[in-house]
Amino acid sequence: MPGWRRVRRGKGFSYVAQDGKPVRDAQALARIRKLAIPPAYVDVWICPDAQGHLQATGRDARGRKQYRYHPQWQEQRKQVKFDRMRAFGRHLPAIRRAVARDLKPGRPQLDTVVAAIVWLLDCTALRIGNDEYSESNGSYGLTTLRNRHAQVHAGELTLSFKGKSGVLQQARVSDRAVSRIVKRCQELPGQRLFQFIDDEGEVHHVRSEHVNDYIRRICGKAAAHGVDAADVGDAADGPDFSAKDFRTWHASVYALELALELALTAGKAAPQEGAGTSAAALNALVTQVARRLGNTCAVCRKFYIHPQVLALCEQPGQDIPTAPDRRPRGLSAKECLFLGLLQPRSGRRTRPQPPP
Repeated sequence: MPGWRRVRRGKGFSYVAQDGKPVRDAQALARIRKLAIPPAYVDVWICPDAQGHLQATGRDARGRKQYRYHPQWQEQRKQVKFDRMRAFGRHLPAIRRAVARDLKPGRPQLDTVVAAIVWLLDCTALRIGNDEYSESNGSYGLTTLRNRHAQVHAGELTLSFKGKSGVLQQARVSDRAVSRIVKRCQELPGQRLFQFIDDEGEVHHVRSEHVNDYIRRICGKAAAHGVDAADVGDAADGPDFSAKDFRTWHASVYALELALELALTAGKAAPQEGAGTSAAALNALVTQVARRLGNTCAVCRKFYIHPQVLALCEQPGQDIPTAPDRRPRGLSAKECLFLGLLQPRSGRRTRPQPPP
């Protein structure tokens, strides 16, 4: 899209439209200042439309492209992500069945390796990874891990690596099928951990697009063919899920578990004591979830914990959720409670109950 350029003028900047004329409109200049584009950014592009969802781009000192979005668009995207958690939960059993099916022995083919990655996403809620960040920043996610980041011993897999913002990420899981696949990947040439062999015998590394395509293919089949009505449920809500949905799902489920523990404690306390500790307890809850995800508390609260879970702490008088009448097979009891929270229904308990 045609846009405005930022050019240096003395100690400051001026802005030039596509026709080469300077941007002089006071409101436009005020909007640009509000974007707070760092002076060190180069190749700065600015959207001429004040309502455009992408307001500006630029490259930082490491050459990474950075983005400035319209606040309303960001809020809308965040809400869409939370709104589709109910549908994601209904598709999750189908994803888990497909993963279990594809964790088969043999040479590391694409679906086999991707299934191992999705299993790890579901088990650890780690980030999927981005080539740009691993190359320029030395930070990693599942698809960009190197062989040195993984150790396999007696069916137990240990991952240890520097994640986003330099946060040390560590995970230890026990699964012989996944550990076996990781071990075979380490035997392939190259330093990348998750690689696969194609039909011609060529070795390629797994990218995040492979993982997202795999997830969407499974969900698309579930929606189209109705693998099991009890599992698919809200398939019509849309199967366009990605690896990022696992982090939101597990952050919210864990937060709900903590919130129910908080509600149980508050129910045993005197009313004034329960009300007085709500804010402090909520902060402690967010801190625990953020620690598990490797995020800051602000990011975790804003983008990963479902608002309805936060409301259980912010509004202590809310009803405690119950699992759906038809419990989807393949979800844990805690996950079913979260699904019940997202599905308005009558007859909820009004007294706190301990988490399963």
